[in-house]
Amino acid sequence: MRLTAQELSIAERLSGVSLTLEPGSITAICGPNGAGKSSLLEALAGLLHPDSGEVAMEGSALDAMPPRDRAMTIGYLPQAHEIAWDVPVRSLVELGRMPHGDRRAEPVDAALEALDIEHLAGRRAQSLSGGETARVLLARVLAGEPRWILADEPLAALDIGHQLALLHHLRRAAESGAGVVLVLHDLAHAMNHADRAIVLDDGRIAADGACEDALDRQVIERVWKVPVRWIGEAGHRALVSG
Repeated sequence: MRLTAQELSIAERLSGVSLTLEPGSITAICGPNGAGKSSLLEALAGLLHPDSGEVAMEGSALDAMPPRDRAMTIGYLPQAHEIAWDVPVRSLVELGRMPHGDRRAEPVDAALEALDIEHLAGRRAQSLSGGETARVLLARVLAGEPRWILADEPLAALDIGHQLALLHHLRRAAESGAGVVLVLHDLAHAMNHADRAIVLDDGRIAADGACEDALDRQVIERVWKVPVRWIGEAGHRALVSG
């Protein structure tokens, strides 16, 4: 089930963005601050309506999908990690099952295990640390078993161990057929863990392709305007200045 955008434009955010996203892979959306990354992700999730252009799921306009079907198909994690209700963590994760109309234990347990938060299941949600909150909110997304996982900076509040564990879990989700789209600031994580990178600059696509090409030295120096070089082997690259 492909997710496509055709000539998306949003005033002062995006300008003529077109792309086709394939399930079964991880796509990283990268770019400087203010490049339009979060706006593009929100538009792909159907939460931000473009001034012009269209988002479609397998050729059918996303706006035309019944809300429940869209909620079961697309799991979205925003950049802001806020919890409005001080409910037990397990109850919060179970909210990911709402579009399905059930509280099935298996996907909820799997999500808690995937994010290494089984021990938090009985805790009150508003007592959590920032990193714990980020993992709980992503577990809520995963509990819904969406066909597409769209996450805005999901690694930002996590320590390196939980970052790598999450990336490995998302790889497993992609290998199981889900489409995974991540907004990432860490270009090394994108290079090492994504199949494709889309680089935005001032609301336009500056590069799009395999990470080795879309995040090569020339692109980074042109878009981010800093001198850099990659070191290390494929899958274990590090970005250094100069």
